[in-house]
Amino acid sequence: MNPMKIIGIALIVLGVVVLYFGYNASQSVTEQLSETLTGRFSDETMLYFLGGAIAIVTGLVFLVRK
Repeated sequence: MNPMKIIGIALIVLGVVVLYFGYNASQSVTEQLSETLTGRFSDETMLYFLGGAIAIVTGLVFLVRK
């Protein structure tokens, strides 16, 4: 298997794990209260979501590229 495809699969798996941590962080009581009062998630939670999405997109690019 091509090393770029292995890296792509690893990045997708890593992205899913980071999104899972972001989801768990967003469901905490303090995060829910903060989001209710301010209308947005904390910076840490947003970094989980953005980091996971970027890792997944990058992994897909590695998989699709020849």
